[in-house]
Amino acid sequence: MMYQSTRDASHKKYTAAEVIKMGLAPDGGLFIPETIPALTADEITVLCNESYPVRAAKILGKFLTDYTYDELLSDCTAAYCESSFPGGAAPLVHVHDNIYSLELWHGPTAAFKDMALQIMPRLLSRALVKTGETRDALILVATSGDTGKAALEGYKDIDRIKIMVFYPVDGVSRVQKLQMATQTGDNVNVTAIYGNFDDAQTGVKNIFSDKTMAETLDKEGYVLSSANSINWGRLAPQIVYYVSAYCDLLSKGVIKMGDVMDVCVPTGNFGNIFAAYIAKLMGLPIRHFVCASNKNNILTDFLRTGTYDRNRAFHLTMSPSMDILISSNLERLLCFTAGEDATAAYMASLKETGAYTVDQAVKSAISENFSGYFADECATAATIQNYYKSYNYLPDTHTAVALSAAEQYLADKGEETVPMVVASTASPYKFAADVYASLSGGENLPKDPLSALDQLTEETGVAIPYPLCGLADREVRFSKVIKAEDMPSAVLSYCKG
Repeated sequence: MMYQSTRDASHKKYTAAEVIKMGLAPDGGLFIPETIPALTADEITVLCNESYPVRAAKILGKFLTDYTYDELLSDCTAAYCESSFPGGAAPLVHVHDNIYSLELWHGPTAAFKDMALQIMPRLLSRALVKTGETRDALILVATSGDTGKAALEGYKDIDRIKIMVFYPVDGVSRVQKLQMATQTGDNVNVTAIYGNFDDAQTGVKNIFSDKTMAETLDKEGYVLSSANSINWGRLAPQIVYYVSAYCDLLSKGVIKMGDVMDVCVPTGNFGNIFAAYIAKLMGLPIRHFVCASNKNNILTDFLRTGTYDRNRAFHLTMSPSMDILISSNLERLLCFTAGEDATAAYMASLKETGAYTVDQAVKSAISENFSGYFADECATAATIQNYYKSYNYLPDTHTAVALSAAEQYLADKGEETVPMVVASTASPYKFAADVYASLSGGENLPKDPLSALDQLTEETGVAIPYPLCGLADREVRFSKVIKAEDMPSAVLSYCKG
């Protein structure tokens, strides 16, 4: 299996280990597989009787062909062990009627990013060896909240790797900020920036495309790589849990082999939902994808109109991991649908004008698979309250956006429904203050975001997950805030320090 850039019509090829090490393509594009491997009904049947680590190793083996199955199985077994994922990874929970919650947040940071970022450091460590790399890897991460902590936790104290995380100082929850600021490990750095997530993400992308920076880092003995979902090594493990969800529906007797399911994903950077799309291209019977957005509903508008326009107001919401106006992984879908030349033109237009419009054929092709819906703050709060009171299910703010979008889609569909798998991306305790406020209707609010954890568990009886227990008592190690334009100098200072 070889890979190419979304913007390179010459189709220069790279191995899986090379793209995991590089993160971003030399032309600024994202890596995609040259072909999509098949997943047959017989293979799905076999996977139904396997553990999650085995499912992961077999699916990843179809994409990472320069890794051996034994290597992948060893890494997946270590990544998805009981100590990291108590009770197992990615359980599928029946909520009501045909709604199923794919709970992806039972890992060490209580967010879905753990599903990829517990395995990715192991893949990168092997990639350094497989590519004969003599330099150490410097991981740069832009985060809207969850990726940063999950990457820090996955990469801490990993040999030959340093990691630096940038986040918007006012764009993450108090809990998310404390999780990052108190991170342990000798090879980690966390720096806040003035601005929003898009500023942080653009800053990281600019560093990756800066040849002078690459030369300077090379002299310091570092090669750049990324832990964001722009890195194929981050995205590929996400394919697995959609296959796993289908297997679980089969095992529960909800469906028969070949029956379809729908998938709804709360979406900011488009990586999680694109991974589900790859699973469908492999042969997983998925009927349709519901792309769920919060008040920053740029993806909803794009899917409905064919125009992507980031020249709009940016909103800070109670679902901050989705407060994004530049959805990087949409580029991969555009490449699959419109080709490399058109994608390069779209991305150039986005950089120059902040917008682009796809032609009608591309829009129609995308609409066959994707629908966009959004939930504003009131709808998100109402969904949290309704699902807890009606179904005894407590979603976080991002999962609530997805549940609202799924309900809207099902109402519009107006026909016999199939199982709807909703990606549940974080523990409600990651956003305890907003979840509590939603349940109480804004009354008797917590004094601060940390006391909200205790009040929420008193109100609901739902236990605080172990990664968030005692958060207020941990030592704050990182408190620096810089301007976005100072990110390159901060990176160099960290490497030389």
